[in-house]
Amino acid sequence: MKILLYIVLLACVAMPFEVYGQRDTVVLDEEVWDTGFDKNLDSLMQLWYVRNAVTPDSLKLPVALENDIIIPEYPDSVYIERLSRIPSVLPLTYNNIVRNYIHVYTKKRRDRLEVMLGLADYYFPVFEEIFDFYGLPPELKYLAVIESALNPRAVSRVGATGMWQFMFGTAKAYGLTVNSIVDERRDPVKSTHAAARYLRDLHNIYNDWTLVIAAYNCGPGNVNKAIRRSGRKKSYWDLYYYLPRETRGYVPAYIAATYAMNYYDEHNLSPGSISLPLAADTIMINDNLHLKQVSEVLQVPVKLLRDMNPQYKRDIIPGKSRSFALKIPVNHTLDFISLQDSIFAYKDSIFFNPSNTIINPTRSRYVPQAPTGRTKLYYTVKSGDTPGHISEWYHVGLSDLRYWNGIRNIIRVGRKLVVYVPPSKAEKYRKINSMTFAEKQRTIGKSVPVQAKAQADNSIPDDQDYVYYKVRYGDSIWEIARKFPGVTQSEILRLNKLSNSDKIHPGQRLKIKRKS
Repeated sequence: MKILLYIVLLACVAMPFEVYGQRDTVVLDEEVWDTGFDKNLDSLMQLWYVRNAVTPDSLKLPVALENDIIIPEYPDSVYIERLSRIPSVLPLTYNNIVRNYIHVYTKKRRDRLEVMLGLADYYFPVFEEIFDFYGLPPELKYLAVIESALNPRAVSRVGATGMWQFMFGTAKAYGLTVNSIVDERRDPVKSTHAAARYLRDLHNIYNDWTLVIAAYNCGPGNVNKAIRRSGRKKSYWDLYYYLPRETRGYVPAYIAATYAMNYYDEHNLSPGSISLPLAADTIMINDNLHLKQVSEVLQVPVKLLRDMNPQYKRDIIPGKSRSFALKIPVNHTLDFISLQDSIFAYKDSIFFNPSNTIINPTRSRYVPQAPTGRTKLYYTVKSGDTPGHISEWYHVGLSDLRYWNGIRNIIRVGRKLVVYVPPSKAEKYRKINSMTFAEKQRTIGKSVPVQAKAQADNSIPDDQDYVYYKVRYGDSIWEIARKFPGVTQSEILRLNKLSNSDKIHPGQRLKIKRKS
């Protein structure tokens, strides 16, 4: 591991790149990042607690703002000085790319940023406490802004889900439950614990927080590839042009988000008033529970419960499998405790219908109808018989024979089969049940190979009850059984104590029962 870490740490970058003060311009890869960010923002604005807090009028800028009078824009020296004042172990580098992203937050997405500022009051204390538990820098909380716009239901074009945008495999590797009922990638608390462990593991590899942020976005594989291609440089900005295009905008966006979340007031921005209750309680559920049961008994809007518990994709908490957490507004905690039995019992036959949990398949009572004008006979199945043989002997269709007797695959020796024949030929067909296999074959004009011929081919003496067959190259049990009418594969295997039809070899002697 030490060798691996050493190789990785020596592996980082620098191509000519513009930092503040250089005159050359750099094309901003803002469009790639904006696509996912805008999608997450649009999804965020559809959350119930956001829609109830933000009216269409509140998203309109005052005329003064529209005329660019009140929206301040500062010189680079101000941005540099402010970034330097933010306590952070992550280098908050400044350049024209960072400046452009600052303008994205403070000018282009002002209304949305105010919503995120309001949500930050709800989520950031949770993130900070968890990161502190794992010994991580609290400023990593700003990653959630650029990952998901603080939207717990965010889903990327490749399926990354939740505030921390976990892919399925990574989520499972870090202990998150993902199934058709529960997706803990959307659980703000559990997904943050998983994100903290993942970030800690990445830091153990790179020992550089900027590279950790880049690897969080594009994966350590892409960062390692960039390191190799760059000649094993050590700086993110040296690796910049070797990284995937989307990741190039990721670190600048993080730095800009850190700036905007700290200096929003200087840009005439203020946190939105979000109706998501800041005071919430967590109750562990040990039985199946539907959010509508809680909603209707406690008179809490079900949409609020969904947004407080976004991990339950179908409004069902599968508490029978293991304990799951339910978040509710703190003012309803005592009501839940006192009415717990009533909540679980409320419409339980509707939400968890017991008739859907124990269902036994019913046997078909359908009886095939006997064909009119036919005589009903019975035939007892003997060793070596097949449905095809029987249908030929009685001159009936194979499908009819199967239909009359409900035959699907094989027929067992001793079973009685129903056969319908014309009345005028009933006596003739009745005798078939007592004939030998050879006699039955002769009734349809087919000769039966003499067993002695198969024996003579192998020059092996026989006795009164058995024939001995010498296995030749390419023989199979099935082919051997066909040479002896009335003999089945299972008989050959049983007589010769073979457990597998493949366990025969050239020169082997097989004992075969004579048939009359």
